[in-house]
Amino acid sequence: KIEKPKPIKCGTFGATSLQQRYLATGDFDGNLNIWNLEAPEIPVYSVKGHKEIINSIDGVGGLGIGEGAPEIVTGSRDGTVKVWDPRQKDTPVANMEPVQGESKRDCWTVAFGNAYNQEERVVCAGYDNGDIKLFDLKSMSLRWETNIKNGVCSVEFDRKDINMNKLVATSLEGKFHVFDMRTQHPTKGFASVSEKAQKSTIWQGRHLPQNRDIFMTSGGSGSLHLWKYEYPAQRSKKDSEGAEMGVAGSVSLLQNVTLSTQPISSLDWSPDKKGLCVCGAFDQTVRVLIVTKLNKI
Repeated sequence: KIEKPKPIKCGTFGATSLQQRYLATGDFDGNLNIWNLEAPEIPVYSVKGHKEIINSIDGVGGLGIGEGAPEIVTGSRDGTVKVWDPRQKDTPVANMEPVQGESKRDCWTVAFGNAYNQEERVVCAGYDNGDIKLFDLKSMSLRWETNIKNGVCSVEFDRKDINMNKLVATSLEGKFHVFDMRTQHPTKGFASVSEKAQKSTIWQGRHLPQNRDIFMTSGGSGSLHLWKYEYPAQRSKKDSEGAEMGVAGSVSLLQNVTLSTQPISSLDWSPDKKGLCVCGAFDQTVRVLIVTKLNKI
């Protein structure tokens, strides 16, 4: 148990090796710190990353997940998304901010993807106004953007370390969207399917590490929903101009359970034990659950 003077909003182990197990955290003052939990008095890396609270953090290149540099991405209320390499002091390796004259939006969620070799990598960011933006770190450009009409609470690729395959985005009004990220149409972008799971906010969506077509969503009504994504017969087709466009699949509800009268705000699966998961809720309770019969799906 370690206590620090500034409240911590988010954290990840994703950018360091299993041997190091450094924890990267974002706090309410906009600081990015990396801690050695064996000697937590002083951070091993510290930078004033943002002007306001860091809402979301993700890491890639560590824990044997994803090729390339051990980078960390942070998204903040100040409207910027920044990518950091802890081997480089003080300055981010990439800074995605609103263009001149564009109003800043509160960035609620960030995620890495497409890290299947040393060069390729993308960052997906979701904002309070429903914007989803996909930044290509190889070309340092905005690759795609869309709007799902409600604040984006979480985004997650089904796996970080493969060619982009699927992306789940959850939102305030009980809706989530699954985007097929394999085929990008020049004007229509990526095909997607959406589902209204419940009436309240969907705080998070998390893919099962052992089967990336199954994912769990955690809700503001204190419930968990387990979903399965079914691929269409063909994942892409040609439009009238001959350009490839994606075809969205469908989602089906496998199981759901209500655990609390308060929102379930965070959720994670065990990478080792299939079906073992943990969630935290506003009732200040951490619950460990096991989902059985996943091998039969």
